[in-house]
Formats: sequence, structure tokens, C-alpha cells
Amino acid sequence: MLFLDFSSAFNHIIPEILVQKLSHLGLSTPICLWIKDFLTNRPQSVRLGPHLSSTITLSTGSPQGCVLSPLLFTLYTSDCSPTHLSNTIIKFADDTTVVGLISRGDESDYREEVNRLTEWCSVNNLQLNTTKTKELILDFRKGRADPAPLYIHGNRVERVHSMRFLGVQISDDLSWTANTTAVVKKVQQRLHFLRVLRRNNLEERLLVTFYRATIESILTYGITTWYAGCSAADRKVLQRVINTAQKITGCSLPSLEVIANSRYLNRAGNIIKDHSHPSNQLFELLPSGRR
Repeated sequence: MLFLDFSSAFNHIIPEILVQKLSHLGLSTPICLWIKDFLTNRPQSVRLGPHLSSTITLSTGSPQGCVLSPLLFTLYTSDCSPTHLSNTIIKFADDTTVVGLISRGDESDYREEVNRLTEWCSVNNLQLNTTKTKELILDFRKGRADPAPLYIHGNRVERVHSMRFLGVQISDDLSWTANTTAVVKKVQQRLHFLRVLRRNNLEERLLVTFYRATIESILTYGITTWYAGCSAADRKVLQRVINTAQKITGCSLPSLEVIANSRYLNRAGNIIKDHSHPSNQLFELLPSGRR
């Protein structure tokens, strides 16, 4: 798995290239021209206290903080797709990951995909930050040898044992210990704030609201992804946080298992209702006599 990092991704969008891609996707000419007009000749200045810098005009990139920017970048990279069936490119706004399935030690398709993606970035004015780009290898073969290092623009890509992907820590041993450690570390400070609020006699209802907003939301982020594969030891560590919060608030709080089961059911229900979902057919009843 190669986790790509773009340098100031939104700032490198070329409006003319974007308009060409939008037109190819079937958007009408008026919409394409409106987006081009929105991105070109944008005045920009910086205010620091009472001081205001001189104004410059920008005709590249998409405004930072604009709700359209992630969508425009997604459309800008819509033609970035794998050329080999053994490779998959996962994109979420400016987070891009190349997943390659290597069989019999043949890495040629994977490395060719990386080279092609690098060339695509150059053509589309996107700059890869090789310092922040990381590679993670999942290999459970006995007596495996370390693969040759990967280079991008002459720079060696760092190989890591775990990587944060869309808010969840993925480890090369497919355990969730690193994710558990990161989550618990993050909620410890929130538990301190919860204690402070308790000492200041905040009513229980508001304590529970604070817990759910700042602690439970972190504990259960992506729970439908990692809970089933989480070890008993990691589950105990996470449940211990809930138990501590329960003592502080003085209220009964749902356990990690209860939350996970509820999220599983909700997720399954949403998939069943969405006939366009790739997993929808998995919930169809088998013909009579088949199991």
C-alpha cells in the first residue's frame, strides 16, 4: 500500500484542465464556464490584526476552506485510475492510496502503476511530497525477503509498520493495537476535561452530552471496520475508558459491544436499502434449498 501525499493539493488545480475534465464527464458548458470563472482572477490578501497585505490575483488552485474545493479536486482526479487489474487506487478528496496485489513476488505491475501515477501528477500540475508519502507492506509469507525500496523522483519512499488512513491506524500485522493506543491517548485529555466539569457541578445530562460529543465519538470512530478484528485485550483497554467516564458522570453509558452491534445493524440496514451498493446482493435470500 502506497499512501500518497500531495503538496498543497487544492492550490495546484489548473482551471483549464479541470474544465476539460468536467466537460468530458458530461457537465454542461454554462456550469463549466461558471466554475472556471469562480477559480480564475481571484483577489487574495492576508490580514494580521490591523494590518492588511497587498492584494494579489490568483488564477490557479481552489480557495482554501471552500466547501467546493474537495469536490473539485475529486473531479480533477477522476481520470486517475489503475491500469492493472491487480492494483486499486482509493481516493477521498486529496487522500490517495495505491493498493497493489503482488503475486509470486512479481512487483512489476505495482511499480509500473506508481511510475504511471507519478507521470500523471506531473501532467496535471500536482506535486507529490515524497517526504510524507509512505509505503506499508502486508506480507505473511514464511521466510519472506524485504522487497526492493520504492523511489519517486529519485527519493526513497519510507516504509512504515503502521499508517493513519482516513482517521484509522492500519498496521502491517493487521492488528488494531496501534489504533487502540492512538485512540486512548487522544481521549485521555478529554477525560481530564470531563473531571473538571464534574468538579464544577455540571449537571449529569450535560456531562453525558460532553462525553458523547468528545469521547465516545473518538472511541467509536470507524468501529464497524475494526471492532470485529480487535483483540480482547484491546477491547478491554477501550472499555476501561468508558468505565472511567461512567464513574465520572455517575450515569450508565453504553458499552463498546452494544455500540458496535448497533452500528453494525444500522450499516446493514443502509446497505439493504441502497440497491446501488456493491454489497447489497450479499443480503439477498438464497434460493430455496441453498445454504
